[in-house]
Amino acid sequence: MFEMTAKQADQQTDTVLGNARLVLSDGMIERGWLAFANGRIAEFGEGDAPGASLDVAGDMLMPGLVELHTDHIEAHYVPRPKVYWDPVAAVVSYDGQLATSGITTVLDSLRVWREEGAEEVDGQSAVLADAIARARAANLLRADHFLHLRCEIPMPSVVADATLLAGRPDVRLMSLMDHTPGQRQFRDEEKLRTYYRGKKGGMSDAELDVLFAKRFEYQKTYAAANMREIVALAQRLNVPLASHDDTTEQNVADAIRDRVVVAEFPTTFEAAAGLHAAGISILMGAPNVVRGGSHSGNIAAVDLAREGFLDILSSDYIPSSLLMGALQLPERAPAIDLPQAVRTVTKTPAEAVGLNDRGEIAVGKRADIIRVHVAGNLPVVRSVWREGHRVA
Repeated sequence: MFEMTAKQADQQTDTVLGNARLVLSDGMIERGWLAFANGRIAEFGEGDAPGASLDVAGDMLMPGLVELHTDHIEAHYVPRPKVYWDPVAAVVSYDGQLATSGITTVLDSLRVWREEGAEEVDGQSAVLADAIARARAANLLRADHFLHLRCEIPMPSVVADATLLAGRPDVRLMSLMDHTPGQRQFRDEEKLRTYYRGKKGGMSDAELDVLFAKRFEYQKTYAAANMREIVALAQRLNVPLASHDDTTEQNVADAIRDRVVVAEFPTTFEAAAGLHAAGISILMGAPNVVRGGSHSGNIAAVDLAREGFLDILSSDYIPSSLLMGALQLPERAPAIDLPQAVRTVTKTPAEAVGLNDRGEIAVGKRADIIRVHVAGNLPVVRSVWREGHRVA
């Protein structure tokens, strides 16, 4: 378990790293050095460092990764059906996995809805938000944690549940989601049935019929009013909004109307093209890149990347995929070079949620830095610094 001592926190943290490949936001330094002090990047340059330095043996140095959407915390909190782990211990375990994957800033995605009989982590957003805050207060976290409130719009309690959390200072994003069968991510209802059979260890068709009928009724009864209230809540609190699984022209028009800044996982080329034209940043899953396609049968991330429609990658459910996906983009979409690919997991997501102090190697920016060694096609994170302190 990582814990920064008071003595460490008070020390001046001067670090110089040499013999490195530096990935800048707009180019590369193939052999150079980087210095940081007091939590900020102080200098960098080509060739040999001006003084003593730590030799990183030609490994890449790049900004720490910035993750906007991962619900992987749930796998640590509910590791087996009906098994609830200590929430703070779950957060610390999850945080360690993020850090060793190179993620130094994360928006923890919490499900802000309750639905009996569907998902065992539903209704646990307040518990997990409190656990994250407790771990942060105890100085147990390696990464910098914020909250992303995932609002399932048709659910009866979503407005009340979101209102309880949205005013917290660590909330940086709210997403507008609707997983009603037959639309958006699961236009093919059978794919949603397959998803739930796997998630629940084999729900019967009769059980799924009941669940789906309830969701249709919820959408008809609550969705329109809830959408208006959630959008108004986010705008009143100045919290950026994300749309989710945009599929149709109407979905795009709704995203524009609601002034969303990030469109998560659009499912069709047409939706992605409309979102891009509107200046909305498009986020896709890094597992989609690594696997070569969507597990739901929707548009492939690399197809959007080749058209210039991909702005941000998210690890979603596999933390290590974020770095893997970014480093594979130049190979899969040749028009994208390495600095552009790295921006999708650093500078662009940071700026999308107003974290303008990080996400690039630039003087004065936070010294959130990772050292990456590539063995064959597999990147390995060898060292991680957050605000100049070694955390992994």
